[in-house]
Amino acid sequence: MTTAAVRLPLEHDRFRWVERDVFIRRVVEDCMSHECRLVKEGSRVKLDACCQYGVDVDVGERDAILAHADELRALLVPEAAARPWFTSEERIDRDFPSGRHVRTVRHGEGCVFLAHDGRGCAVHRASLAGGWDMRGVKPHVCRLFPVSYDSDSILLSDDYRDYSCADAAGAPTVYRVARDALGDIFGAALIDAMDRLEAAEAAEAGDTHRGLIQLKSKSF
Repeated sequence: MTTAAVRLPLEHDRFRWVERDVFIRRVVEDCMSHECRLVKEGSRVKLDACCQYGVDVDVGERDAILAHADELRALLVPEAAARPWFTSEERIDRDFPSGRHVRTVRHGEGCVFLAHDGRGCAVHRASLAGGWDMRGVKPHVCRLFPVSYDSDSILLSDDYRDYSCADAAGAPTVYRVARDALGDIFGAALIDAMDRLEAAEAAEAGDTHRGLIQLKSKSF
């Protein structure tokens, strides 16, 4: 039997609730140095496992990615570079910034933007190589993982527990890892509200250091 997630009230104009596990559960900070394993498949190694299904992409992000198409084609394997990268249907979804999204296609056993000669996302790699800001380009859903959201709640992603990065010993909390991306995407008011709630949860648990591991400076 699956235990229902506990949601805590959040003082924010848009988001009214946050799943408590966001402040409690832990996740590897640097996934590029982690050997990803699929928990439900006998801990089979699968690097970049959270990207295996593709991702929903706001149409604004899609257009921003396509603006860097030449750089991305130079990184991707020829077969991936030549094919369409997104589904053609635009779906209506008010939770997305523009209210519409598409989805990246899969190439082989993962998102098309994994099809290059390194680890991780080709969009992220292109931004580092080209010296441009990936914010507004790399899909925000990817940047937030393993945090997700709906119309009024901040949540733990459904597939968080499927991967070996979850609950790694000594790792920061999910909130601490996703905090910068949450602030970039949803604004400082959300971080202020979540910081207060994090502190209250830690005080109630008698753990004033919960999740407050000093993180390296990084981009999401």
